Amino acid sequence: MRIETERLILRPFEARDAAAFAALNADARVRRHFPDVLTAEESAEQMARMQARQAADGFAFGAVERRADGVFLGMAGLATISFHAPGLPRVEIGWRFAAEHWGRGYATEAARACLGWGFARGMDRIVAFTAVDNLPSQAVMARAGMARAARLDFDHPRLPEGHRLRRHLVWEAEAGRWA
Repeated sequence: MRIETERLILRPFEARDAAAFAALNADARVRRHFPDVLTAEESAEQMARMQARQAADGFAFGAVERRADGVFLGMAGLATISFHAPGLPRVEIGWRFAAEHWGRGYATEAARACLGWGFARGMDRIVAFTAVDNLPSQAVMARAGMARAARLDFDHPRLPEGHRLRRHLVWEAEAGRWA
């Protein structure tokens, strides 16, 4: 999965991304809607899992770099959902950008490009989900042309009862309706 937009290059992770990806995942601002920040080792493990998914599925979350200068901005992409939640389709879209790159439209640009890529390859439905209080991500979902799908909201199975992030809201895009 390699996508180029006017300002971005979305591509599989490479060894050269390890330090920047670890810094992204160690930033409490970036990880405020996740259970915790990640260590450099945990980031390396996560990146290896994404690389394995890319090899197995032909798509995964990957690096996002700025076309103009090659700066690592964050990650985005499509991924096979790795847990079961009733009604969810097979594929999710996701993104995470370094705080210094927020507010420039990169996440929306990357999300729209990923949706277009997936639909062009025959995917019929793609979802995004996030914790209830992650309003910035929900705004990206809306700007990317996704619609709220409250019927699919779920309690994340990897988070314990009572965890502040357990409830997840779902947004979806369907090939025939997305533009």
